[in-house]
Amino acid sequence: MPAPIAKKIPKKLSIHNDTRIDNYYWLNNREDKEVIDYLNKENEYTQTQLKETRKLQVKLFKEIRGRIKEDDQSVPYFKNGYWYYSRFEEGNEYPVFCRKKESLDKKEEVILNVNELAKGYDFYQVAGLTISPNNRYLIYGVDTLSRRKYDLFVKDLQEGINLDIKIENTGGGSTWAADNKNFFYTRKDEQTLRTHQIYRYDVEKKSETLVFEEQDETFNSYVGKTKDGKYLIIGSNSTLTSEMQYLDANNPLGNFQIFQKRTRGLEYFINHWRDQWLITTNLDAQNFRLMHCKEAQTQKEHWKEEIEHRPNTLLEGLEVFNNFWVLSERTEGLTQLRVLNKESGEDYLVPVQDEAFEISDGINPEMETSKLRYNYTSLTTPNSVYDFDMVSKERSLKKRQEIVGGYKPEDYKSERITVRARDGQEIPVSIVYKKSLKKEKNPLLLYGYGSYGYSMDPYFSSVRLSLLDRGFIYAIAHIRGGEELGRQWYEDGKLLKKKNTFFDFIDCAEHLIQSGYTDISQLFAMGGSAGGLLMGAVLNMRPDLWKGVIAAVPFVDVVTTMLDERIPLTTGEFDEWGNPKEKKFYDYIKSYSPYDNVESKEYPNLLVTTGLHDSQVQYWEPAKWVAKLRDLKTDNNLLLLHTDMQTGHGGASGRFERLKEVAMEYAFLLHLVRIPD
Repeated sequence: MPAPIAKKIPKKLSIHNDTRIDNYYWLNNREDKEVIDYLNKENEYTQTQLKETRKLQVKLFKEIRGRIKEDDQSVPYFKNGYWYYSRFEEGNEYPVFCRKKESLDKKEEVILNVNELAKGYDFYQVAGLTISPNNRYLIYGVDTLSRRKYDLFVKDLQEGINLDIKIENTGGGSTWAADNKNFFYTRKDEQTLRTHQIYRYDVEKKSETLVFEEQDETFNSYVGKTKDGKYLIIGSNSTLTSEMQYLDANNPLGNFQIFQKRTRGLEYFINHWRDQWLITTNLDAQNFRLMHCKEAQTQKEHWKEEIEHRPNTLLEGLEVFNNFWVLSERTEGLTQLRVLNKESGEDYLVPVQDEAFEISDGINPEMETSKLRYNYTSLTTPNSVYDFDMVSKERSLKKRQEIVGGYKPEDYKSERITVRARDGQEIPVSIVYKKSLKKEKNPLLLYGYGSYGYSMDPYFSSVRLSLLDRGFIYAIAHIRGGEELGRQWYEDGKLLKKKNTFFDFIDCAEHLIQSGYTDISQLFAMGGSAGGLLMGAVLNMRPDLWKGVIAAVPFVDVVTTMLDERIPLTTGEFDEWGNPKEKKFYDYIKSYSPYDNVESKEYPNLLVTTGLHDSQVQYWEPAKWVAKLRDLKTDNNLLLLHTDMQTGHGGASGRFERLKEVAMEYAFLLHLVRIPD
C-alpha cells in the first residue's frame, strides 16, 4: 500500500513581517469528511506497514494484560464513618466503587458500578466521586467523548437511584457544602475548555447559581474544601500566579473572601489547621516555604514563617493532621516525605530503600490519626501502599502490586547516573535493565518530558517488563523544564531557555552511547504531549542519533497553536512558552517548533499517535507534521501515524483496551532491532 499523500492547500500565516506557508492547515476540521478519510487512510497504511508485527502485537497484548491481576481491589481508606475502596472484576474494563459502614466486616455497598454505566459506549470515563457530609448523596462526573468535558450526576445512595439532575460541560469535580444541600463545581468554556466559572447547585430546588467567573483568560479556576471541612476554597491559577478565596462551609450562600489578592509571580496554596491558615508559597522563596497566619488576617503582610526557604530542597506539598504535618519535598532530584510532630517537635524523613524511587502521600482524609498512608515505587519495586505510624515510626505494607505470573525484583538492576550537559549542568538519568544483560551495547529506550515543572520520577511499570525481558534498557532523562532539581530547573527549561530541554536530552543520549549502554543503531526515544514536542525538536536537531522515535499525542505545531487563542490551553500557557504575538517569543518558538523546522533530509523511523477528540493537543498537529515529513524527508524509513478515532489525550478509557496501543508501540521498537518474538 502506498503512503497516503495529503493534498496541499497553501495558507499564508503572517505576523511580525514574517509569512509562513502552511500547506496542511485544512486538516484542522474534524467535521470534514475528507479529513476523516485521510486519517483513516493513514491508519490503514500504519496497519499495512506493521503487518509483519501483528502476531507480535497480539502476543505482547496478551503478555502485558496477563501480568495484571484482574480481580483486584484497592486498599480501603476510612472517611466519615465508612471504609471506601474500588475493585475490578475479572474480564471487566472498569472499576466498581464500594464502601462498608464502620467496619470492613460489614456488608458491602456498591455505590457505583462503572461497567454497567459504560455499556454501549466506545469511551466512558468517571471522575470526581464526591460523597455528601451525611453520606447520603454521591456526585460523579462522566465523559463519553474523551474531550474532558464532564456531565455531573447525583445519586441518592439511600434509595439507590439517580436524582433527576444532569449538569453538562463541567470540569468533572465537585465540592459539598456542610448543609448536604448545596454543592459547588466548575464549568468550562465551550470552545477553549478553560474552567472559568464556579457554580453552586441546590439539590432540593434543582437550581444553579453562578458564584464566580474568572475573567483573565490566562487563569483556570477550581473549587475544593479544606481537609478539616471548615472552609470552601475557590482557586484561580495561571502558570506563575495564584489567588485563593474562602467561605465558611456552613454558610454556602455567603460571599467568598479573597485570601490574598493576585500579584503576578506570587504563588500560594492554603491549608486550614486548628485555628490558623498554613500557606505554601514562593513569596521571596524560589523553592517555596511554609508560612502561617491567623484566620481573619490573611493578607501576605500578616504571614509568618514556619519553614524557611531551602535552596537545595523544593517544597512541593503539605498534608495536615491534628498533631502532625507531612511535607512533600524534593532533594537532589528525588522525592521525600518529612514528618513534623507538632506535639514533640520531632522532625524526620520517612525511610526509603532504593537508589532511585518515588514516594508520595496517599489518601489521608482523616485529621485525628497518627497513621500516614503513603505510596512507594521504584524502577524495580512494584507500586506499594504503606501505613506509617508517625509516633512509633513503624510501617505496615498494606498492598504491593501483584504481578501475575511472578516477578523477582532481584532479577533487575536500577541505576542513577548523572550526565554533564554542554553548559556544565549535571542531568540525572534513571536506568533499569535485566541483570542478566551482558554489559555491551544494547537496545535502549530513552524517555523524556521536560515541561510545566512536571518531574518524571522513576516508577515501576509491569508493562515495561515486556521490553526489559527482551533485552532492552529503559532510561528516563530528568531534563530541564521539569522540577527534579528545584524550581530553577524548571525556569531554565521554559520560555527563552526552552532549548535547554532539547539539548539536555540529546546530551543524555550521547552519553549513553559513549558509556557503552547502546549505540546509534539501537537507540530509541519516546515522549508524549509536551514530551512529543521534545521528540519533534530532537528529531530536527539530531536525526542521526536515533534508530526510531515514538511521539505520542505530540505538541508539534507550537507557533500556530500559541497564536490561536480559540484552541484549548493556549491562553493559559503564555508563561510556559511565551506569547508569539511578541516578536522575541515568535522568533524563538519558530526556531524550534517541530512543524516549522521540518527539512528535506533523512529522518529515523517514526511512529506518531494521536486521538481525534484530544482536548490537550489537537489531532491536526501530529497529522500535519506527518504529512509535511512525508513530503520532505529523503529516506525510506518508517513514518507512521495512528489516530484513535474514538478517544482523546489519554487514550482508551478501559484498563485493558489502552494496552493495545502499547503493544503496537513495543512491536514497532522490537521490529526495528529484529528481536525475535
